[in-house]
Amino acid sequence: MFLNSLSGRFLLLTVVFVMLAEVLIFVPSVARFREDYLQARLERGQIASLSVLANVDAMVDPALERELLVNAGVLNVVLQRDAMRELVLSSPMPGQISATFDLRGATPWMLIRDGFLRLFHAEDETIRVIGTPVKQAGLLIEVTLHTQELRAEMLDYGRRIFLLSAVISIITAAMLFFAVRRFLVAPISRVAQNIKAFQQAPQDESQIIKPSAAITELHDAEEALREMQIELSAALKQKDRLATLGGAVAKISHDLRNMLTTAQLLADRIEMSADPAVIRITPKLINSLTRAVNLCQSTLTFGKAEEPAPTFSEFSVHDLIEDVLENERLAAPDGQIEFVNDAAPDLMVVADSEQVFRILSNLVRNARQAIMATKGTENKPGQIEVSATALGGNWLICINDTGPGLPKKALEKLFKPFEGGMRKGGTGLGLAIAFELVEGHGGTLELAHSSEKGTRFRITLPAHQLVAG
Repeated sequence: MFLNSLSGRFLLLTVVFVMLAEVLIFVPSVARFREDYLQARLERGQIASLSVLANVDAMVDPALERELLVNAGVLNVVLQRDAMRELVLSSPMPGQISATFDLRGATPWMLIRDGFLRLFHAEDETIRVIGTPVKQAGLLIEVTLHTQELRAEMLDYGRRIFLLSAVISIITAAMLFFAVRRFLVAPISRVAQNIKAFQQAPQDESQIIKPSAAITELHDAEEALREMQIELSAALKQKDRLATLGGAVAKISHDLRNMLTTAQLLADRIEMSADPAVIRITPKLINSLTRAVNLCQSTLTFGKAEEPAPTFSEFSVHDLIEDVLENERLAAPDGQIEFVNDAAPDLMVVADSEQVFRILSNLVRNARQAIMATKGTENKPGQIEVSATALGGNWLICINDTGPGLPKKALEKLFKPFEGGMRKGGTGLGLAIAFELVEGHGGTLELAHSSEKGTRFRITLPAHQLVAG
């Protein structure tokens, strides 16, 4: 319905408010009209009385007296010029005087009250009106008159005011209606149509709104809508790309797992070599291949839903940290980074050792890459320290580095895949994976602090107990 629309309701409200304003004008207008009417009767009565007083020696002809009273619109005229009141003009009184109104000291509220009482009182009455003569032609003038003509004049005036108010309301409402349609409703309708069009094709950048409203508030709304549409369109495109990438990674991981399994079998045969160097390197090679195979399997599982639930076992966190640091030492130039394992050798942790290895590997690798990107310092190498302690029913693992700190952009979306990358060319997957794996253990991964002097990540794992099977 029309009245349910913004234009219809605005039109209705405009008419109501304009009519209300006219009513507020009508009330004092009617009171003023009554006052002017009575004042005019006083002035006419004064003129008629002066014409009689001008000829004090002659008697006033009754016919002339009646004519003067009829022209003045009154029944009697009393004039007080000095100390004496004098009935100058008179006619037979039709009845008793029902009320007396003194215009000399009447307040606006009294005039409004008396005016509306007369307007709604239909019975004809005889009233007395007292006022001050004009031009200082006496001290007081008093007239009597019928109220029927006064009420008829007031009703006619009220009708004219009502019609004028109605015309003003219609014209004002029409002008405001078309102005609102042009400057408010049309821009809002355009925004609504744009939202519907964008809903049908959110990835179509041509559907993104182009702010054009001249009204500040609407322009701000269009700007906010534009930013939201841009972000949503980019997010949907990224979602499609991630879905495609996920399918490709799953296929690559499937084939890569088969290749690594073959390499693992060959490494088992290399382990039989008598060469001391080969004997020393082979266990690390086999461990790396095993972890790579497990990672491929985990990637396939992740592509289906999410990371697999952790398999809890008891292990030495000191030895696991040492394996992580040893792998990173091989990737760092000699003397550029110092790796420190500050975990107690006898500290045993109950968790998924493979997942904890991946968590620490991602965090330590990020620290190493950050330090290598700045090439350390001339006088002192960079340092990465991993510590582990038991604290208040939890295991606390901290990774400290002396790198350049995290950029502001990375801090805003730190643990989001493909958005929280800390270096140029990085994907941000390392922190996202570590965060998800820690959550899978029921723990927390948080950034303790980051500045130009270094970064500190803190891992808190609940102290699980192995259940005897």
